[in-house]
Amino acid sequence: MSRVCNFAAGPAKLPDQILMKAQKEFMNYQGLGYGVMEMSHRSPEFTAILTNAQQNLRELMKVPDNYKILFLQGGGTGQFSAVPLNLLKRKKADYIPTGMWSVKAAKEGLKYGTTREVFTKGSKYTSIPHPDTWTMDPEAEYVFYCANETINGVEFQYVPETNGIPLVCDMSSNFLSRPVDVSKFGLIFAGAQKNIGCAGVTVVIVRDDLIGHALTECPIIFDYKQQAASNSVYNTPPCYSIYIMGLVFDWIKENGGVDQMEEWSIAKSNLIFDMIDNSNNFFSCPIDKDARSRMNIPFRIGGAAGNEELEKEFVAEALSRGMAALKGHRTVGGLRASLYNATTVEETRKLACFMKEFQDRHEGNVKVSATITQKSVHSSQLTNGSSKATCNGLANGHTNGHTNGHTNGVART
Repeated sequence: MSRVCNFAAGPAKLPDQILMKAQKEFMNYQGLGYGVMEMSHRSPEFTAILTNAQQNLRELMKVPDNYKILFLQGGGTGQFSAVPLNLLKRKKADYIPTGMWSVKAAKEGLKYGTTREVFTKGSKYTSIPHPDTWTMDPEAEYVFYCANETINGVEFQYVPETNGIPLVCDMSSNFLSRPVDVSKFGLIFAGAQKNIGCAGVTVVIVRDDLIGHALTECPIIFDYKQQAASNSVYNTPPCYSIYIMGLVFDWIKENGGVDQMEEWSIAKSNLIFDMIDNSNNFFSCPIDKDARSRMNIPFRIGGAAGNEELEKEFVAEALSRGMAALKGHRTVGGLRASLYNATTVEETRKLACFMKEFQDRHEGNVKVSATITQKSVHSSQLTNGSSKATCNGLANGHTNGHTNGHTNGVART
């Protein structure tokens, strides 16, 4: 069976080259006669894997020398606990509640001190209130936000200003998808399973002055000081996940770095948003345009309330055509397309073309709740008579991941 276009929100697609390399080395890593899964975490071979991954990430993100890079376990949710255990000091912290993950983080922080939301959160998380409306505590130990809310499809297009208070960011679902000035942050963390690898490892980038303040009850595996002193090998780390993540870092470097990832990300998200915005509200995205995520796009069929019968048909037919994991999160409903770095422009265009075809077949039988009045801010490749020419090239099948490359002139390696 050929590989499908995988639009899962995480764990998510990995580039085909990485999977094939991992397959080749699975039982015999570089002639050793055994694989990384069987390798001692204190061996010279694994130390080289770990060091190379750290160095490449530091290069890709231009991480300053006064920051440590840690590879930990527990996922992003583990950091909801680790951050206050290391930084809160039983005092106060501000949280920016833009979606389900940031709200969960604030709730977890309450176990270790006082956490306060800087504005009254909405019930649907479809926008980011203007910073002028936030109430910030100048005595907060840190300000926490989630750069991209995977479930709700809300993404910050800017870095919040905190007036000198350390800024903590959950970047789990848009990590390495756009350039970031690390010096603006006190701490960044990201679970690998969405954009940079497989489940099991969490990246923590933490400024030196924020290390060494853990509560006495902080579990030692979450103590940043101990993990930094041990180079993330205090105990057995998630060796294979670190190995895969290192391959992803290599792949990003070989394919133009973070700037190229952002260029592809813009192209991919524009394809889907253009389709939605020019569909006469057959498709609709509930997120304010200035807060839309490039990574995770939630949408409905038949207006804001959605037509569940058609949405089920859409998911089933998409799967039959080689496009998987388009069902929305169980708490939100509807549909969702996740467009992480490994998803190609060709795969995304295939989805957009299927959306256009699905609309053409069904819109005459569907009453929508409103008619769109504002055209997309991007020029659509799928409307004004161009959809047929654009989509016919993909009508006979999907591309095989990055084996055939993105369609933007960047050579594959």
